Amino acid sequence: MDKWKHQVTKYSERSGGMISDSLIPALKKGFPFWGQLSDGERELLIKNSIVVTFRKEMPIHRTDQKCAGVLLILSGQIRAYILSEDGREVTLYRLFSGDNCVLSASCVLDAVAFDILIEAVEDTEVILIPLSYFKQLMEQNVYVELFTYRSSTERFSDVMWTMQQILFMKADQRLAIFLWDEILKRKDNTIYYTHDQIARYMGSAREVVSRALKYFSEEGIVTVSRGKITVLDKEKLKRYL
Repeated sequence: MDKWKHQVTKYSERSGGMISDSLIPALKKGFPFWGQLSDGERELLIKNSIVVTFRKEMPIHRTDQKCAGVLLILSGQIRAYILSEDGREVTLYRLFSGDNCVLSASCVLDAVAFDILIEAVEDTEVILIPLSYFKQLMEQNVYVELFTYRSSTERFSDVMWTMQQILFMKADQRLAIFLWDEILKRKDNTIYYTHDQIARYMGSAREVVSRALKYFSEEGIVTVSRGKITVLDKEKLKRYL
């Protein structure tokens, strides 16, 4: 893929060096090890964290290239995915505001041996902890190390759930799970995705998604228009979960 020919090394930084005091509560909430850090470790984290904006579809990380560091999402959305042999994108998981991403620093995790790609789904603002400083915290504080491996385990659990859907579930069930998760997450019965986007997130083909949406539309479960899907009957949709 052309967008991965050159790994992103220049970020659109809103601030350099120490983050503002207003973002410290986000660090406390996003990193549960905060209470176990010494004053010096907290100062190290605050002084070296930076706020970064990734534009829509901008590459953030690839396993075989330089690690980005650990991310805490302030706004927007990112996704982690792999590429099949035929070039199809298989989304492993997506993360939203308040989530953290340690696999963007996967070079500190010996168990990560496959090529994972991470990109911004939409314009996304994050707190970035550069790899060298996060690794230093891991080496001197066991709580940071435990957090890192616990978070990576949770992400791998997401990956296993994705693989289970792809391998063992029919397209209509997978689409129903996707739609259900989206309307719950957004607290809105209308979602704004194209068929192609849904296919990428489901790890499926666009044609398969279009057929399943057409079937759901004929059953009165959804209405479909350009870049927009509205769930009309939640009870019917739940039958496919």
